Amino acid sequence: MDAVGKRGEDAACLWLAEEGHTVLERNWRGGHQEIDVISADRKGLHFVEVKTRKAPVAADPLVNITAAKQKNLVKAALKYLHSSGRRFADAEVNFDVITVVLDNDTTYIQYYPQAFIPIYD
Repeated sequence: MDAVGKRGEDAACLWLAEEGHTVLERNWRGGHQEIDVISADRKGLHFVEVKTRKAPVAADPLVNITAAKQKNLVKAALKYLHSSGRRFADAEVNFDVITVVLDNDTTYIQYYPQAFIPIYD
């Protein structure tokens, strides 16, 4: 991961913690799939994709969450859930996105809770 990506993930984790999330994992890998952040709060378990860009940006980083990326996130989440045994058996599962734009000393964060509904195939 490059320095920009790390700064973005650090900012996203700090923001999540301030919002009441407990960060359980960062950069969790299940085979070839990776989940940037896994957190939990009173609403359930959150699989969070973080997209970071440096200003100026031509488009919201959210546009980079393609259908293929969503499919890989779902595969990774299923691996994580299976590896966790029954720990999260009753948890509501959320697929969230956080976009981070770094503009010199200012960090802009946009949170998209339940950014997509997974399609299982």
